[in-house]
Amino acid sequence: MSRLYLALQKTVTIFDLALFPSCAKFPKPKPKTGISDNNRAMTETKTAAVILAAGLGTRMESQMPKVLHPLAGRPMLAHLLETVSALDLGPIVVVIGAGMDAVAQAARPHPTAVQSEQLGTGHAVLAAKEALKDHAGDVLVLFGADPLISAATIERLLAARTEKPSNAPAPAIVVLGFEAEDPGHYGRLVTAKDGSLEAIVEAADATAEQSAVALCNSGVMLISGEHVWGLLGRIGNDNAKGEFYLTDIIALARADGLGCAVVTGDERELLGIDSRADIACAEAFVQNQLRRAAMDAGATLTDPDTV
Repeated sequence: MSRLYLALQKTVTIFDLALFPSCAKFPKPKPKTGISDNNRAMTETKTAAVILAAGLGTRMESQMPKVLHPLAGRPMLAHLLETVSALDLGPIVVVIGAGMDAVAQAARPHPTAVQSEQLGTGHAVLAAKEALKDHAGDVLVLFGADPLISAATIERLLAARTEKPSNAPAPAIVVLGFEAEDPGHYGRLVTAKDGSLEAIVEAADATAEQSAVALCNSGVMLISGEHVWGLLGRIGNDNAKGEFYLTDIIALARADGLGCAVVTGDERELLGIDSRADIACAEAFVQNQLRRAAMDAGATLTDPDTV
């Protein structure tokens, strides 16, 4: 029994694609690795991570905050925190909604910031400003309901912030995109001939030409510490919902002459969990891998599907 228990503990966040093709949007994460000083340029301060976790998850039809819905017995937020904590980052701040004491508890020992009103993603990131008042490094924005992003993908995003295109400074913002099989309602990433990011266009506002673009916005982005709060503070809410959209930061940065870049990730890895069906699919992967690990460790499961 002890060997089985250890196997379950070691593989609680591992997923398997081969046996569940119907759930193929959930990938098998790559091994977690830290970021060494030899692999990317040193900066004066480390990158901070802001995890947006204030969503109520109305599609879940539940009173429980979305990020607390469990995968393999642990809140999905815990899976993302484990991945981010394994990297060589600075402070990790989790943005929660008012009254979300349970989410704050799940985020410990990391600090939380409260977004008192649900006024959009840009507004949510700004809620973390006070918690990061003594931090001068870059800011990585992640989403608590997107727990499957791998450490390797985050590392590539961090590396891209220090890469200098020919005759140009390093990009001030790097956005994580993905080639969508069905772009549908995703925002499109419009790039220039040199591959730099020109704009993020919401699906509802896209022209016919832009709608044909398969490169979509995951929402994850890395923002220069020098510019992050100034740009966020200038985002307006002149839109149908009256919200402050994080995606508007690209247009502001370009207007200031700042470079923006795109790193492409795996679509299956970057699609978030928004419904009960998504949770069930992810759970199937988790439990399948747990059973496989148990058998590899010496346990006999005569009918694995019943365990």
